[in-house]
Amino acid sequence: MTKTTAGTGTAFQGNRAGGIWLFLGKRFSITLLTLFLVSLLTFLAFAIIPGDPALLALGIEASDEQLRALRTEMGLDSGLAERYWVWLGKFLSGDLGNSARFRGASISGMIFERLPVTFSLAALSLILMLCIAIPAALVSARKEGGLADRGLSVLTALNISLPGFFLGVLFIWVFGILLRLFVPGAYVDYRQNPLSFAAYLVFPALALALPNAAILTKFLRTQVLWQLKLDYVRSALARGAGRRRILYGHVLKNAAIPSVTLLGMIVGEIFAGSIVIEQVFAIPGIGRLLISSITSRDYSMVQTLAVYMAFMVVLANTLADIIIRIIDPRISLSSRGTP
Repeated sequence: MTKTTAGTGTAFQGNRAGGIWLFLGKRFSITLLTLFLVSLLTFLAFAIIPGDPALLALGIEASDEQLRALRTEMGLDSGLAERYWVWLGKFLSGDLGNSARFRGASISGMIFERLPVTFSLAALSLILMLCIAIPAALVSARKEGGLADRGLSVLTALNISLPGFFLGVLFIWVFGILLRLFVPGAYVDYRQNPLSFAAYLVFPALALALPNAAILTKFLRTQVLWQLKLDYVRSALARGAGRRRILYGHVLKNAAIPSVTLLGMIVGEIFAGSIVIEQVFAIPGIGRLLISSITSRDYSMVQTLAVYMAFMVVLANTLADIIIRIIDPRISLSSRGTP
């Protein structure tokens, strides 16, 4: 009997491990296909834009011989399919060419120099958002209909209605000019003083975090209230389990599953919102580089940054799917989002 039970347990563990690897294989296959389509559509979108990249890089004073030589160097005299595969190979190898606006400067070098800035801003914003949203949602759900719930509902609606750039300008006026808690525009490079760099990012990250924290608070509160009305909560209370233990040990875990899906989309919103916030606070990150490249029609740089932003969104949603599977292994790729 013991051997049978042990064999059954081993088979169950083997099936579970196999199911996880199958899930990961399917999910990464879908991710790779999505990334390929994103790169293809982005390349085609910039390939059909009117204009001559060689003329943009050299200027109107360039001779015909110089323009022909640069077009050959950039591969513009090849077919569209050949140009895409060459570009994709260079993109994957990190050889992205040089910027038309910053002549002689490597695109990959400029991007990698600014990646730590944008990633730090996004990471700090994500941490602040979670530190605000989770406690606010739990307090609001526990005090449903009370003063705290109504007050948090008003603050949530207010933060959802206010865009991040407006909050950024408001923070500069209140905390920078009136209270003088920081000096607007006095950005400190992370390689010179990491502490001052992190301190300067607090208010930009907060401007990014508050609207998204309001959305997550509202969504998580709804999920927690729904979980509190289910039978397993009443059964646990009947067995004598404490409300706090039920809330943090079971309800929050179950409510977090659909919230992680929303969190994956919010990460994309954070990276998109950083484009404007970096402009408002004069932060030299990826977003500010994208804006300056668009205004100067540096299509090579814009194309690379557009693919990068899309990749971040796709990878964030893939990571959210994996986290959901870790939280609840019963959820399969095809059943995600099913009640």
